[in-house]
Formats: sequence, C-alpha cells, structure tokens
Amino acid sequence: MTVGAARAKRLATLLLGVAGTTALIWLLGLMEARWVAVGWVALVPWLMVLDRLESRREAVLAGALLGMGFFASVFGWLAGGIQGYSGAPLAVCWLLLLVMAPFMELQFITFALARYELRRAPREGAWAFWRVTLTGALVYVGTEWLCPKLLADTLGQGFYPSELLRQGADLAGAHGLTLMLVLGNECVLAAGKALVAHGPRMGPRHALAPLAGLAVLVLGGLGYGQLRYRQVAEQSAGQPELVVGVVQANITKYEKLAAELGTYDVVRMILDTHYRLSDELLLNRKLDLLVWPETVYPTTFGTPKSEAGAEFDAEINAFVDRHRVPLLFGTYDLEQEREYNAAMVLGPGGDGALTRSAYRKTMLFPLTEWVPEAIDSPWLRERMPWTGYWKRGPGPRTLPIRLRDGRPLILAPLICYESIFPGYVAEEARLGAELIMTLSNDSWFSGTPGPRQHLIQAAFRSIETRLPQVRVTNSGISALISSTGEVITAVPDDQRASVAVTVPPNPRLSTLMVAWGDWLRPTALVLSLVLLLAPSLGRRSRPKA
Repeated sequence: MTVGAARAKRLATLLLGVAGTTALIWLLGLMEARWVAVGWVALVPWLMVLDRLESRREAVLAGALLGMGFFASVFGWLAGGIQGYSGAPLAVCWLLLLVMAPFMELQFITFALARYELRRAPREGAWAFWRVTLTGALVYVGTEWLCPKLLADTLGQGFYPSELLRQGADLAGAHGLTLMLVLGNECVLAAGKALVAHGPRMGPRHALAPLAGLAVLVLGGLGYGQLRYRQVAEQSAGQPELVVGVVQANITKYEKLAAELGTYDVVRMILDTHYRLSDELLLNRKLDLLVWPETVYPTTFGTPKSEAGAEFDAEINAFVDRHRVPLLFGTYDLEQEREYNAAMVLGPGGDGALTRSAYRKTMLFPLTEWVPEAIDSPWLRERMPWTGYWKRGPGPRTLPIRLRDGRPLILAPLICYESIFPGYVAEEARLGAELIMTLSNDSWFSGTPGPRQHLIQAAFRSIETRLPQVRVTNSGISALISSTGEVITAVPDDQRASVAVTVPPNPRLSTLMVAWGDWLRPTALVLSLVLLLAPSLGRRSRPKA
C-alpha cells in the first residue's frame, strides 16, 4: 500500500469514528430516558480511532472534527438563532459555528493529545490502563474549566433523564457526571478489546477489571442517587407550602413590535396582558408571590425616562398595592447613567407602604447584552448595531422578600444566562438562599431545542444546591423544579399561560457543591498535569548507571 493510500485509509477510519460518536452524542443530546445508556458507549467509536493515531497532528484533527460534530449535532439550532438576531445569511452563521466549534469544545483536542502521549509512554503493568484512563478523563474535565464555554455544555448533562444518576451532580456538578461518562467509555472499550484480543476463553478474564470499573461507576451512581432521593423526601416533610403565580404571556420581539406599533403601545399591550393574566390567577388562588419574566417591563423602573414611563411605574405600584401580593418582575435599573438588566421586587411593607429592592444581572451574554470596555468602540457599534449597552451587576446576591402573609423568604435570583454557571448559584446558596428564582427570555431561540436545553441546565442548579426553583420566561419554558431536578410543572415553549405552582419544601440538605463551589474542574486540571508530568520528571531524576 502506498503512503498516500495509507493516509487516505487512516483519514477514512478517523471520519468513520467521528461520525459514529457524533451520532451517539446526538441521541444522548435528545435528553430522553431511553437513550441514557448511550452515554456509556457514546465515545467508544472515537476512542477506537484515537488508539490508532500515529501523530500529534492526527490527534488534533481527531479532536477538532469531533468538536465540530458535537456542536453541529447538539447546538445546530444556534445557527438559525444567530441569523434571526444578526440578520446574517444562514450559511455564514453555520460557517462561523463550525470554525468556532473546535475552540469552543477544546476538551476533545486536549483529550486526544493527552491520550496520544500517554499511549506512547513506557507502560508499567496493569497500572498503565488506569493511568491512561484516569488522566485522560481529568484532562477532559480540567480543560472545560481552563477554557470556559459560551453555553457551559458538558457531556454529563446527557444523564439528566436518569432521575438517579443526575443526583450525583450535588457532589461535583454536571462535570462530575462527565468524568464518570468518560471513565465508563474507556472501561467499555478496554473490555471489548480484551474480549477480541484474547478470545472467548481468556477474554472474559482480561475484561474483568474494566468491567468491574464500569460496574462501580454505574451502580455507585445509581446507589448514591437512591440515597439522596430518600434524604430529600425525609427532610421535606411537614414544611409550610409556598404558592407562586407564574405568568408567561408569550409576547416576543419587542423591538419589531415597537417599530410597527410604537414604543408606548407595545409597553401598554405588555402590561395590560400581564395584568389580565395575573388577575385571573389571583381570582382563583391565594398567591404568596407573583412573578413576571425577564425584561417584561422594557424600560427603567423607578427612574422613568418620560412622563409616560412615570405613569407606567405608578400603574405597577398601584397593581401591587391593590392586590397586596409581592411582585417580582424583570425590568431595567438605572444608576448614574449606568443601565442594568434587573429583577425588581415590589411588596407591601409593614406600614402599608410599598417596599422595593432590586437584583442586577452580572453574567451578561457577550456582545448581545454587554460589550467589554476594552473592545467597545463606535467602529464596533456601527458594524454590530445589535450589541448591548447593559453594565454588569455586583455578583452573586440574595434577595430577601416578605410573602403575602408576612413570612420571610430569601431568594437566589438568576436572570437568564446566569443559570448556566454552577459556581455562581452555589455562592448564592451559601449566602442563605431558600429558593432559586430564575427570570429568563428565551424567545430568540424559541421553536428549537434551545429552551429545553436551557431548562435542563437550570435543573442541574437545583440538584447541586438542593434548592427548589421557579423559572419564569416570556415565551417558554417556564417551570417549577424540585430539589431533585424534577420538572414538576412546565408551560411549553411558544404558549401563553398563567399558572399557580406549589413549591416543594426546601429539604435543607448540605451539598459538596454548595460547600466548595465548582471544585472538580480546577482540581481535575491540576491532577491531570501531575499525572502527565510526574513520570517524565521521575525518569529525569534517576541517576545514570
């Protein structure tokens, strides 16, 4: 076989392995219970390819191709969202995503490189397999911390449909599940290779160790999940109910509506719709708290910019005063010409007057909501007119409120993008939060898998902190989430509804994620470097004969 033919064969094998893993990741990304088991074998076709690599260049190529395949299969909907937001041609948006994908999923490249180097190193007995397996998995997870992702995705999120496996996220977040998944795939591959290499007679014996490792991962994850489920049930009994009114009006594309109808008429329509939906709820249920979604009031509250704005502010105040139910809603907050995306709480005070407090969003989506001052310029604004002007808030905060009957409640407020950051939410839990309250606007990717992916990310925050969560969006998916990550009630995407949800009691269970924050990923990075470098340093330090 010629050199060119050999290269073509290796490339064809590589593409086949990438295609196989991409297809399995697509199934896992559907987030359906019937495909959870796919997670334990999803990487196997690609790992088989990595075992045959002959150079670092091939390792980089294998990682880059899988990064593109992963992003296209899981986040392909994002191309349409970018097109709708920016107006760029769809082909350009797809090209941009595919070019960026290897950098946004850099863990595939570093994993492939680390595995290539480890397999070239001298092998020392049975420990060699476990060293390659553990180091590669740690490199994978550590890279996800070293190179943060725009959408905070990780393979372990594919275990969400398993009500038991996902409970392990309170130890090390979804990335802990990713570590399990990568280790499990390595065990499956090693067992398969042992059976093939040693035949039906001796193969099972050689496959025993990796199969035992897989069993420990699977059974350990399921057993821990069962334990935590039981603890949540025991600790939640006998606590008072909390009833929250959720309003999803399904009014979207404010800028387009304002261009067609005028700003005043759009705000008038938005408020009237929310008043009506809220009145229907209040007529039928005794609510402790009423919640409207992110930026539902699309102007500054409390610092009006016009007489019309002052009238709208007064209307909202009068609405709360009339019903005597605290209202949490999304709006803008203005201070010294700095504007913030904010969650505002209006509630009746002890003396009959209304009280007001605000939380300012910190984790802003790059460019669309916020432009770093280092790159902000008239030139950039002229070429990207859709860039945002909001400023970043002060960081994780709690929001104390008083419910309708006077009971105190401490909220962990989150606005949209913030719900994908586990360390951020864990910090709010450490500050004493009793309920996660998420306001979101997912309308720019409505009709795609995006709203459900965002919902599942939010559900992991409840598992990690063991706090129930109320999630309110303008177009879906609004939801009530338990401290086990179960979506108890949901208002589908692209639907108008108002619902009263009874929040499950806070089990008040401590978790490693709350105590230590997002600890696994930096720890994995350090350990992977130690495991990668220690053997070579040890060989250099040995005295020459």
